[in-house]
Amino acid sequence: MTVKGVDVSSYQSSSFSTKDLDFAIVKATEGTSYLNPRMHAQASHARDAGLVVGFYHFLRPGSVKDQAKYFVEKAAERAGDPLFADWEDADVSCAAKDDFLAEVQRLRGADHRVGLYCNRDFWLNRDTTSEAGDALWIADYVTAGKPRIKAAWKFHQYTDSPLDTNVGRFADAAALRSWAEGGGGKSLGALADEGFQVSGAED
Repeated sequence: MTVKGVDVSSYQSSSFSTKDLDFAIVKATEGTSYLNPRMHAQASHARDAGLVVGFYHFLRPGSVKDQAKYFVEKAAERAGDPLFADWEDADVSCAAKDDFLAEVQRLRGADHRVGLYCNRDFWLNRDTTSEAGDALWIADYVTAGKPRIKAAWKFHQYTDSPLDTNVGRFADAAALRSWAEGGGGKSLGALADEGFQVSGAED
C-alpha cells in the first residue's frame, strides 16, 4: 500500500486540487534570498484539506549553514512537518548536501523528519555517501512506487504531469502522519544497520 501526494512551488496555484491526496510538499526557499511567495497560502490550503504538509529548500552553491538557517527560519513549518533538501544543482557537491542535511537536523531534527529529494541520476552518479537523513525522496519517471534504485526510499516522484506527483511508502495516511510526527532519527546508515539495502546501485 502507498499514499499519494504532490509537491508544489510558486509555479502552481495556491488552490491546487487536493482530491485523493494524503500529503503535499511545498517549496519554501532557495539559496539564502528566495522565498516562495505562495508558500503560506499553499500550505494552509493543504492543511485545510487534512493533508500532511512538508517543505523543501532548493540547494544552491554557497554556505549550507546559512541556507539551512534561512530555510528553517522562513518555512511555514509546524512540528511534525517533514523538511527536505532539494538537490538538483550540479554545482552543489555531495558533501555540501550532507552538511545541509546535518545542519537542518541539528536545528530542527527533534521535531521534524529531515530528508533528501534528488533524481535518479544524482543518486546513482553524483551521490557518494548514500546519506538522505530520515527519508529518501527519489524522482524517477516510471511506474509509481517502482523507482529504479535499491535504496530504502520513502517517497517516489513518478510524474510531473499535470503536477509533480508522488507516492509514499506507507500503509495509509495514518501511518504517514505517525511517521512524520515522530521527529527525526534514522539516517540511511541506521536503516542499513536494520538490514535495508541503501546503496545507490541500480536494480
